[in-house]
Amino acid sequence: MKFLSILVPVLVLGLMSVLSYQYPSLLGGFGLIALALTLLWLYSVKLQDSSIIDSFWGMGFVLVAWYWCWLNNGLQNPRAILLCSLVSIWGIRLSLHITIRNHGKGEDYRYQAFRAAHGTSYWWISYFRVYLLQGVLLWIIAVPLFFAQYTSFTTWQIADVYGVVIWLIGFLFEAIGDWQLSQFKKNPANKGYVMDKGLWKYTRHPNYFGDAFLWWGYFLLAVSVGASWTIFSPILMTFLLMKVSGVALLEQKLVETKPEYKEYVEKTSAFFPRIPKQGKRSS
Repeated sequence: MKFLSILVPVLVLGLMSVLSYQYPSLLGGFGLIALALTLLWLYSVKLQDSSIIDSFWGMGFVLVAWYWCWLNNGLQNPRAILLCSLVSIWGIRLSLHITIRNHGKGEDYRYQAFRAAHGTSYWWISYFRVYLLQGVLLWIIAVPLFFAQYTSFTTWQIADVYGVVIWLIGFLFEAIGDWQLSQFKKNPANKGYVMDKGLWKYTRHPNYFGDAFLWWGYFLLAVSVGASWTIFSPILMTFLLMKVSGVALLEQKLVETKPEYKEYVEKTSAFFPRIPKQGKRSS
């Protein structure tokens, strides 16, 4: 397992190097992301709050998608316009949601722990291990967005239709899930209870599921122009949300802080929606 954890990143970065040599504008996208994240990092050092990078995640994809659209004359390409519009709707909503959710709450506990572990060196370490790391991941995951609009448009394909449908399902799961949870938290009567209504009745993380699912929609738009090999992008996004920064990280905190959460875990799917097992309301 340790061998794979080293081999896979090396292979992916090797692939990105080869692609960047053949498609210079792909590398230009990383330059744009790195520039934006460097400016954001400088601002975070001044604020002493790395949480602001969370708000950039969605907007980063919007920025690089339209950059590639502009470079590839995508304004004349209906598929490119469709793709960039979908990315914009998703990315802007996600960034606004995270910004509003985090406003006035201070630095996230993840970055606080990281800051405490590295002390006075955190300010420069955070540039590489928080900002540039996320920038590299963003760039790699965004590859289907590049190739879906790189090829000149000829006609719509069935993969385009499936892609938009899957994107819509994923977007609704994410947006509705986020809204339902925010409304639940606003009600003081729900303090101490676990959210298990609405979409949260069928999956413990409808927002993460939706986020991962819509990336399969972007991938299908790339498939429509023959870029099926970019499947590593939705796989990586799904893996990150399930095993790294999403479900796994949050569940660990919830189990530690809410013993009652275990009952919810027993009856409700962690990620993929399904009919819940019978049980009483979690509290």
